Amino acid sequence: MRPYYQDEYVTIYHGDWRDLIDQLGLSADLIIADPPYGQTSLWWDRWPDGWPGEALALAPTMWCFGSFRMFWERRDEFAGWKVAQEIVWEKHNGSNFHNDRFRRVHEFVVQFYQGDWESLYKWPVRTNDATKQTVRRKKRPPHTGRTDASHYTSEDGGPRLMRSVLKVRSCHGRALNETQKPEGIVRPLIEYSCPPGGLVLSLFMGAGTDLRVAKDMGRRAVGFDVREDQCEIAAQRLSQGVLNLEAV
Repeated sequence: MRPYYQDEYVTIYHGDWRDLIDQLGLSADLIIADPPYGQTSLWWDRWPDGWPGEALALAPTMWCFGSFRMFWERRDEFAGWKVAQEIVWEKHNGSNFHNDRFRRVHEFVVQFYQGDWESLYKWPVRTNDATKQTVRRKKRPPHTGRTDASHYTSEDGGPRLMRSVLKVRSCHGRALNETQKPEGIVRPLIEYSCPPGGLVLSLFMGAGTDLRVAKDMGRRAVGFDVREDQCEIAAQRLSQGVLNLEAV
């Protein structure tokens, strides 16, 4: 079985991962899944029945993109997984299929795992936006006959745990795939759940964002897609130099 694309870090296969995975014998650290939600009439938006159960054999943890409706309607298919936590991805724009509902500007990313949580690899992600406590003391007015020294302390920055609501601009206007995810929402998932040098599986890779980010972070990655045009787009993105993810 020949890869569609391969370099030092990343391998792409053209086809359904469920038809190919047994031949590869992979043992991964992390799955990232952005499956078709199956909530529109678009030809490519077809939920692959039973895939969460088949993914149980591939890695101890998985981050899966989706809507609440998707997870609710397909909850039985995730029965073999335990839910760890979820992230809300807040986009700068949104979709609105109904004019009698709130405009939807978010998606969920849910972490599933199996086995013992304590033994699972996890690296809490921190951001340098914490603000130290500020202390202010006012001087007494001169007419009181007494003047006290003032004290002012303020220090911005410093680490704190990343919040579960992440505001990241979507790829609207520049997307190479109908549901392309930005690098900024994928990076913390990989940093948190995949050790340096580990292996990420992208089961529905689309334009290859998961693979691109994994490569730039020094992780190995294997991606699958049933559409050859998406494999070609991902291959072209991966053949470029290392991205500056801090600027994304």
